Amino acid sequence: MPMCNKRLYNTGMKEISAGAVLYTRKQDEVLYLLIRDFHGNYGFPKGHLEKGETLKEAAEREIREEVGLDIEADTDFREDLNYIMPNGIEKQAVYFIGEFSDQDYRKQEEEVDEILLFPYEEAYRTITFDNMREVLSKADRYIREDQHE
Repeated sequence: MPMCNKRLYNTGMKEISAGAVLYTRKQDEVLYLLIRDFHGNYGFPKGHLEKGETLKEAAEREIREEVGLDIEADTDFREDLNYIMPNGIEKQAVYFIGEFSDQDYRKQEEEVDEILLFPYEEAYRTITFDNMREVLSKADRYIREDQHE
């Protein structure tokens, strides 16, 4: 079988990823964890589902792998983003929310260029894509309105 250009081969396929908006509280301030990938995009940790995984399991595993945090994903908060990637692949990214405290984060060298911790306004300005800013806004409202502590 001849080798196919991966870009052409994947056209029309659908990928599903799961991740979370991560936050911590420092002196009564909510701080959000953002990652910068090697394309220079700022957003939240996420990754592909592995065979047999639930969305929650995949989100928690990806967060452990990418930023070294052990969190319990809050599935009462769920935002789905659907978009077409530049290579033509249809992508669904599902985001939950996760709080962490008293844990040191560390980046996965293969996938994460930088980890940043920002208050809401700075996180909002830093995030690369509008649809991810919308996820952050909804997560921030969820945290503040429901007083998840």
